Amino acid sequence: MEDRAIPGHWEGDLLRGSGNSHIATLVERHSRFVMLIKVPSRDTAEVVGALSKHVRKLPATLRRSLTWDRGLEMAKHRDFTVATDVKVYFCDPQSPWQRGSNENTNGLLRQYFPKNTDLTDYSQSDFNKVALRLNQRPRQTLGFQTPASKLQESVASTH
Repeated sequence: MEDRAIPGHWEGDLLRGSGNSHIATLVERHSRFVMLIKVPSRDTAEVVGALSKHVRKLPATLRRSLTWDRGLEMAKHRDFTVATDVKVYFCDPQSPWQRGSNENTNGLLRQYFPKNTDLTDYSQSDFNKVALRLNQRPRQTLGFQTPASKLQESVASTH
């Protein structure tokens, strides 16, 4: 999805902490809006279940596609598509630039969760607070709008 004009296309990844701790990160390509999802492990059923639960809360206009890297945590991507009606696409091997918004966001997240941070110490509420901070941070690429206002604007324009 090169075109960022249409809202509802997401990029996703697992951000790794120490031990077996992870956060699923979702970034909406049009607005750069971020969702952080606590996952108990990188087990595919756990990741797909957690992602499905969060994505189903989105309006239908924001549920178009998800582009993921090649990680085994999305092996059950068909279950995710059935649960959410969101098609899943995978990047080519060693091609992180195909999820550029997500890679950039993961870099921003390292300000809050440096490498080797034990992510099991954080609650979903903690992750929501960090996502809120990122979503209220003006971005040059958005003409200094915030991801939250850009997403709200795009949702309003589809109704």
